[in-house]
Amino acid sequence: MAIVVPEQYYVPLHLFHQGENSHAYDFFGSHKEKNGVVFRCWAPHAKSVSIVGDFNHWDRTLNYMNKISDGGIWELYVEGIKQFDNYKYSVEAPDGLIKLKADPYGYHMELRPNTATKFFDIEGYDWKDKKYMEALSKTNVYESPINIYEMNIGSWKKFGENYFSYSMLADSLIPYIKEMGYTHVELMPVGEYPFDGSWGYQQIGYFAPTSRFGTPFDFMAFIDKCHQAGIGVIIDWVPAHFPKDAAGLYEWDGESCYEYIDPLKREHKNWGTHIFDWGKAEIQSFLVSNANYWIEKYHVDGLRVDAVASMLYLDYDRTEWRPNKQGGKENIEAIAFLQKLNAAVFKEHPNILMIAEESTAWPMVTKPADIGGLGFNFKWNMGWMNDMLRYMSMDPLGRPYNHNLVTFSFYYAFSENYVLPISHDEVVYGKCSMLDKMGGPREYRFHSMRTFLGYMMAHPGKKLMFMGQEFAQYKEWNFQSQLDWEVLEFEPHYKYHQYVKAINKLYKETPALWECDTSWEGFHWISAEDNQNSVIAFRRIAKNKDEVIVVCNFQPVRHEIYDIGVPYYADYVEIFNSDDVKFGGSGITNKTVAAKKEPMHSEQYRISLDIPPMSVMYFKPTNIRDPEEAVEVEFTETLSQPHTDKESEKSEKPKAKETKPAASKGKK
Repeated sequence: MAIVVPEQYYVPLHLFHQGENSHAYDFFGSHKEKNGVVFRCWAPHAKSVSIVGDFNHWDRTLNYMNKISDGGIWELYVEGIKQFDNYKYSVEAPDGLIKLKADPYGYHMELRPNTATKFFDIEGYDWKDKKYMEALSKTNVYESPINIYEMNIGSWKKFGENYFSYSMLADSLIPYIKEMGYTHVELMPVGEYPFDGSWGYQQIGYFAPTSRFGTPFDFMAFIDKCHQAGIGVIIDWVPAHFPKDAAGLYEWDGESCYEYIDPLKREHKNWGTHIFDWGKAEIQSFLVSNANYWIEKYHVDGLRVDAVASMLYLDYDRTEWRPNKQGGKENIEAIAFLQKLNAAVFKEHPNILMIAEESTAWPMVTKPADIGGLGFNFKWNMGWMNDMLRYMSMDPLGRPYNHNLVTFSFYYAFSENYVLPISHDEVVYGKCSMLDKMGGPREYRFHSMRTFLGYMMAHPGKKLMFMGQEFAQYKEWNFQSQLDWEVLEFEPHYKYHQYVKAINKLYKETPALWECDTSWEGFHWISAEDNQNSVIAFRRIAKNKDEVIVVCNFQPVRHEIYDIGVPYYADYVEIFNSDDVKFGGSGITNKTVAAKKEPMHSEQYRISLDIPPMSVMYFKPTNIRDPEEAVEVEFTETLSQPHTDKESEKSEKPKAKETKPAASKGKK
């Protein structure tokens, strides 16, 4: 007997089976209706499905669902369901086995180790972030400061042995983020996950914020308060795989439903997870709807899409794999899905952040899908991260021979729209803390940390730093314990914390450091060639042509007279110096330096600097003058500004011609 689909269901079901239903959560799952709740699920291979839970003593014979379409859609209305009632779907597989499954579209779940879905009506939260959301709708995210604080909720701080709730987190985190000057907080995955050790990357509740920290309304209130404080919220999103937990998406109706059927495409064996079948229309609707859900129902500002590289390659982490129909290793279905995902999200939310964690050289990740790109608007710059961590971990004596590691990323910096990430992955599982990554003598490690961050903040691209790095966490990250906040009692850590606060503030207030992050118009090399001294210098330029000159010294060696070319006949004011005493430095400073009418580094003028060991300095041109009105200054004259406090030392310095670095030969 043919199944007659209710007329009101034609559109949502047609779109669902075409892969075009981007709000499938409005139809599937459990929804309040009159005096009860209507349940709907997709189980195309099931012989029968019933609803079991607290309300019927978990008896599968009492509430059988009705099959309302040939496409495997099941529905039942049940009266008397209350908020927080536990339930699961009792699914009879084709082989007759009964599986108890959580609701793939469920909004709330039990606290682990239990895995039932809880009925929760998420409608009715009173949002108070209208002003923030209106401002966001007018924001050009490419030309805005983005400085992200990545964090794991469960291990940022703890209340004794217990987790902070979403409410406690809001009370503690928001003032801290504002004080430190970050623009966004990025949360490691919040969708419900039973295994703490997965950090949230093995989810069974894609629509349910984890109950470890509270209810869906509590999570909404957390984001609402962030927005009222002007802080954006990004969440880690995991469309690449899911765990083989009995209650989860794994073989949901007794056969491959959400995952690939093909055994050579179905599993990440090293991760112990199954892989979504992105070529299946219903999976496209599920995942695109999930992305929209977090944006619409929870007002998140962006999704950081996890493990994109694992989606793109059929041979990713595999010894056996099946080529695509053209004989290649590219996953054609995954590519098409990512393009559809981004097109659908941006159609409804133009200013959202869709950030790819893509660790290979896949082309055009942040280019529109209609010209062959994947359609994201930002991508993690993993090449920069790997190069710089390798460089900073070297003994400084080896850096002159590896100078390309610190310069190469500038040459492709505008090929994509990048985020520069120092994420949780770099400070866990034996990789050691950022402080311990720094090469050379221990006494220089805080100098190295300041230098690295000063360079990072000036490099084109948005920024991301994992929690704990802002005060030089001594130990690597452990998800089971809170951060080592007690180290702030020690002066080096406290001063570094103040340094991070100061440079974050400078970053936010300086458009030259972020306004032209995606274009060569915002960057110009001064000197990239002085590998002998491990010194580089470059310009960052705002849309109105305001600019900052950045000089980085990656050696623990002072250069008392070091010349660089500059674009204007002007005074150059030192606006930031990582060697400031208040940050733990030696206090070497240049204050204001006057340009000389002598060409260098393909520029018409030059300035002479006193560069502290292992340091970064920012300069701003002021009092720009007409060079024709100036008196010619001999290069061998004494400098117009002192570099030390002792006049006798100044007079004993060799002349600049005798100490000019290799970089003075000019830009290649």
